[in-house]
Formats: sequence, structure tokens, C-alpha cells
Amino acid sequence: MMKLSLKLVRDIRQSIGQFIAIVVVLAVGAFFYAGLVTYSGTLDAYTKAYFKAHNLSDLNVYYSQLSKQDVARLSEIKGIQNIEGRYTLDATQAFEGYKASIKIHSIPVKNKINTPAMMEGRVPSKKGEIMLDSHYAKEHQYRVGDNIRISSNNKDYTFTISGLGENVEYVKKNEIQDHKNFGVAYVAEETIPEMGYGFSYNEVLIDAKEGYDLDQLGKSIEAQSKPLSYVDQVSKERTFSYSKLKETIHNNNRMSKVIPLVLFLIGAVILFLTMSRIIDSQRNQVGMMKALGAKDRTIMLHYMGYPLLAGITGSLLGCFAAHIVFIPLVTGSSSRSYSLPDIQFVLSFYSILPPIVFSSAFGLLSCYLSGRTVLKERAAQAMRPKPPKKMKTLLIERIPGIWSRISFSYKLILRNMLLNKQKAVVSSVGVVASTVLLINAFSTQAALLQVANQVEEVYGYDLRVDYELGASPDVSKLPSGIKRKYDVYAFPVELIQEDNKEKATLTVTAKENNLIFFFDEHKNKLFLEDHGVLVPQSYADKYHIAEGDLIQIKFTAPEFNRMRIEMKVLHVSTQYSNPSFYSTPAYLKSFGIHYNPTSLLIEAGSAADLENVRTFFEQDPRVEKITDKEDLKKSAQYILKQNSFVFIMFIICAVILSFGAIYTISSINMYERNRELATLKVLGYPKHKINRLLFFENIILTTFAVLVALPISGYMYTLIVKALSSAHQQIPDQLNIFIVAAAVCFAFVLTILANLLLRRKVTRINMIESLKSVE
Repeated sequence: MMKLSLKLVRDIRQSIGQFIAIVVVLAVGAFFYAGLVTYSGTLDAYTKAYFKAHNLSDLNVYYSQLSKQDVARLSEIKGIQNIEGRYTLDATQAFEGYKASIKIHSIPVKNKINTPAMMEGRVPSKKGEIMLDSHYAKEHQYRVGDNIRISSNNKDYTFTISGLGENVEYVKKNEIQDHKNFGVAYVAEETIPEMGYGFSYNEVLIDAKEGYDLDQLGKSIEAQSKPLSYVDQVSKERTFSYSKLKETIHNNNRMSKVIPLVLFLIGAVILFLTMSRIIDSQRNQVGMMKALGAKDRTIMLHYMGYPLLAGITGSLLGCFAAHIVFIPLVTGSSSRSYSLPDIQFVLSFYSILPPIVFSSAFGLLSCYLSGRTVLKERAAQAMRPKPPKKMKTLLIERIPGIWSRISFSYKLILRNMLLNKQKAVVSSVGVVASTVLLINAFSTQAALLQVANQVEEVYGYDLRVDYELGASPDVSKLPSGIKRKYDVYAFPVELIQEDNKEKATLTVTAKENNLIFFFDEHKNKLFLEDHGVLVPQSYADKYHIAEGDLIQIKFTAPEFNRMRIEMKVLHVSTQYSNPSFYSTPAYLKSFGIHYNPTSLLIEAGSAADLENVRTFFEQDPRVEKITDKEDLKKSAQYILKQNSFVFIMFIICAVILSFGAIYTISSINMYERNRELATLKVLGYPKHKINRLLFFENIILTTFAVLVALPISGYMYTLIVKALSSAHQQIPDQLNIFIVAAAVCFAFVLTILANLLLRRKVTRINMIESLKSVE
């Protein structure tokens, strides 16, 4: 066995480039598997433990007003384990040039549901104390013991920060995890009356008994709440934070299975071709080993050492690369996406073992399939050189006037490919996969850039000015320098589709408003009318809404008392970021709904005018928020930033995979045609013509692979878009022809590069050895 081990090392050294290419392909699969499994597995395990440890509420029930006695009566409902009442209110904090929003909750003395994870300090226990979420505090450089001044209900309040922490209900605050403009805070129950809201609750947290049906519990609570000022209820599965986190875990878990499996299968195909070539070239050595008494099992185990060594080496390299590159990147991405205290992503043994097992298993199987034919032969038969293949006439040769017009070089190419059709198809698998990766990586990156750039196309205003609740813009007192202006009002609503509910915004503005532009999926302009509502494409796709349909809209603001209206879909509008339903004041008035505008869209006459106008609104105490185009771009830029490293890795891995597949398969192709190429050299065929012969074959294989990859890329891109999109975020679902062309060109560049590296192999062909045969 020692001598066979030395022979294995010699075999690897003789084709070290091919061995490295195989190792790299397997390393790419292990890299993605270890990285994605570690990310999704750690995230899943951590969040389950985090939610359990801090008792995430199963139901949040909202009321206009609720007493402690009402909460006590609700606690008697069957299925409730624990119940807590609290008061929730909105506040703002003014900074230079902007205002941040703060969601404030009261916290009971004996807090059992949605308990905070303290980073520093303690939970507020008396009047004048407040606990801030640690990310908001870090963004604004607050520490325990500092004073913070906030505004609510047109009054200012000063609190002392008693602690910094994170809460399980705000793992994800909003789409872009904006800690600068949005924060969460908790105060003691006795603070609420001091702020003028009375000693009552407006929200109830429900901890259901283990295994109890939440739908049934929700219906029971709603029935018992009829005499109360019941508003709405939301299960944890419908909360923004919980649903987004579970969606991320699901998508990454699916990717961790599909992508590595495809890469390992490609590695298995390349290993199959490689082992077929090695065993075929060593037929006489196999015959000698059999003649010397070596058992078939011993010989097979010897050759299985090659794929086994390649699998273990590739898997370990891939896992090491994941530890060095992938894990730090996803750690940074996770910290920007979610608020999960002290989460750590570390490669475990269970992340390393499966790639080794899978890659080795695929390699051993490929070795067995490629070696069993030779091992069935007798020793004397195996020691003889393999007879040449029996040639047959091609179909194209039987067509008069075509074959005779084809040059000799192209005849050689056609005969080689058409007589080995199965091998040519198998050889293209690696190129197909790499081309699919290239097209999807480039296309997704371009789509996210398109999302960011749509702001310039859709929004023609310079500023959006939002006033405080109850305040309206006074058009008669606006400053000079305003070219155009339009009133806007945004209603918080829910889209009701059968048993599904989706939070949304209904924006009402005049149909003459030409500071907001609407387009359909074909980029045709759309316009508001007084007899329907414009629906965002993202909502239409998720809930299968079409033009002319009737949709149910529920107003969630307390003053509307859960009012529902049925609206006709006028058009479906493409809105990549910040999607909203759009309607006109006249259409809303037809339902008996009246309102006072709370926002203003403004286009300034010039850059100098814009500065003056902005300064005017910043000095207006009634103005709550001023937004410009840069603020609108944040959502798209956030998604682009969060996913860019994934697509960069996809591109790098696609390059490695494509190059490794082409180089390995071309090397095998050259070996199998050694006799043919040596004959051409002996007959005086120029070296550059032989190189061109191989070059054109690889170009044809790449062309075939690209044609196969195009429809697969379309399907894969649809899956990627589906994973990135939601009702609140639309991603362009059409492949950009220019991006596809660029990715295809890049695939051909890699093929040319591999051909250039293979030129020296042609020079090193041993003509005498290659021309030895049975004849």
C-alpha cells in the first residue's frame, strides 16, 4: 500500500494544474456551504433562544383606552399564560437640521413579556427615568446618567437615562435599520400620567400557553373586547421585526442547500472525467497490478485516493476561506441588519464535516463509475493499449455539397464533438453553472442600482415637509422662491385580502400633482383619476391584484374606528422603494372621508431658493420632518450595501468555477486526443493551427453552455428577486440585455484565458509516445 500511496502522489504531481483546479471548484462549494449554514444556523438558534429567554409576545392587542381592571378580566380568557398592559406613545427629539422619532413604551414593575436585554445600567423604576435602545444611544453618543430632552403631545420632557438595552420586539426597527432617525425607549408606568396621557393602557401584550391556537385565541380576545375600545391585534408572525428575521433565515437556509449542491455536482462531473482519463491512461499499470496479485478492491481504493484527497483538501480550504472572509462579512452585515445582542458567528465542526462528506462521496462515486469497466478486464487484456475508437460517418457528411466545402480544421472539430456528444455536453456543465452565476450576480447588482436611481425618475420635488399631528400647512405664509407646491396626506392603512393583512400607506394628493410621476412595468406614464386607486406593483405581485379589481382597505388610525372601504384598482404602478397606494381627494371624499393635509411637496425655483425655503421650514416649530431625495435613496442604498458582498463573492466564485471547469475539461480533451494532435504535428501541421483547433472547440462548447445558461439564468433571477422583494420593496424582475451580454462576454474571456494557459501543453506533447498503438 505504501508504494501505491507514492504512486498516487506521483500521479498528482504529473497533473498538478488539473488537481488544483478540481480542489478549487470543490473549495467554492465548501465555502458557500460553511458560510451560509453558519449564518442561517447561528441566526436561527440564537433567535429561538433569545425570543424564549425574553418571552416575545405572541399577540399585541391595541385599544384606544384600557384600565387595569379590563386587563385583569382579559387575563381570564382561556389560552392566556401571561398578560401585560402598557401605554405606547410617539415622541420626537430635535437635533440640528432634523428630528428623530422615538417610540416610547411603559414597562411594568414585574415585567414578564418582552423583557429588555440590558447592555448597561438598569430598567427605569421611577418618574423621570428612561431606558434607551443602545444603538440609538450610540448613534447620538448618550450614556447612562445623561439627560435627554424629548417632545410629545406638543410638550417637552427631560429624562435621565437609567439604562441602555435592546428589546426582543425590535430586532429589526425598519427596512434600513435606521438608528439615527428612529429609536425605542421605555419608561416606568408612573411616568405616563405625568406626560398627560392619564393612568390607562392602549396596548396589551399576550403570552399564550404552549401549543394553544393563536388564531382561536385572537378571536376570543376580540369577542371579549366588544364592550371595550378595541382597535386591532397583530400576531408575532405578522410583526415587521419577526417576519423579516424569519424570511432571512428561510432564504439563507435554502441557499445553503442549493448552491453548494450544484457546485459539488459540477465537481463530481469534473472528477468523473478526470478519473476516467487517469484510469484509461494507466490501463497497462492496472493490468500489471492485477497480474501481480493485487485485488480489484485494492486497485479501486488506490484510485479513490485521488478524489478523496481532492475532496478533503478542497473542503478544508473552502471552510478556512469561509472563516477568514465569509464569517466576518456576514457578522458585519448582521449587525447592520438586526439588533441581536452579543450574537457570534463561529464555524462549528458540523459546518466543516458535511462538505468533506459530500465532496468525498461524490468523488468516490465518480471514481467507481469511471474505473469499474477497466477493472472487469483480464490482466492480459488490460496490459494491451486500448484500440482506437471505431469511426462512423456523420450525418453532415452525408449531405451533398456541405462536407466538401468545410475546411480540414473545422472537419476535425465537428468530428471530435459530434462523435463524443455526451462528453461534450457533460463538459459544458461547469461553464453553464458559472455563466448562470455571472449573469445573476451582474443582473442583481444592476437591479439594485436601478432601484436607487428610480428616485430621480419618480420624484420631481426638492423637499417634502411633514407637519406635526393636527397641524396643516398655511399656504398664505409660505416663503418666496417656491416654483410649485402640492398638498399631500398619508393615511396608515391595511390591505385586506381574504385572511391576509398587510400594512400599507394610502397617499392622497391632487391628480394635477406633477411632482410625483407614475409608471407601469413597461415604463409607460400613469396618471391619477377621481374614480380609482393606484396600487404598487409589489403589493399587486404578492396578492395577485390586477387593474379593475376591487380591494379592501382598512384605516388603522383610531379616529377612523377601523373603517373599511372597497376601492377600485385604477392602475398598477412600479414603485421600487417606499411603495404607497395613491388616490385623489375627490375619490376619498366619495367614501365620506374628509381630512386636512399634513404634508407639502415643494419644488424650488433655484438652488439658492432651495436653501432659503429649507431654512424657513426648519424654523417652523410645527414642522416635524423635512425629507429630500437623498433620504428617499437610503432604503435602496441600504439593500445595495447589505447584498453587495454576496454578489461580489458570487462573481469571484463564478470566475474560479468557470476557469477551473474549462481548464480541467480542456486538459482532459487534449489527453484523449494526444494521438490525433501528435499525428498533426508529425505531418507538419503548424503549432498555431493546433492551438486554434482547440481554441475553437472550447469556444463552441462555451457558446453551447451560454445558450443553455440563458433560460436557467432567467429562472434563477426570478428566485433571487423573490427572495429580495417584499410587499414593501420591489426589485426589477426583468433581466437587462446589456448586463446579460456583459456577463456572456466575460464567460468567453475566461475561456480565452484558459486556452492561453493550455498552449504550453500542446508544445509538450510527446509525438513518439503518443503515436504508439496496437497497430
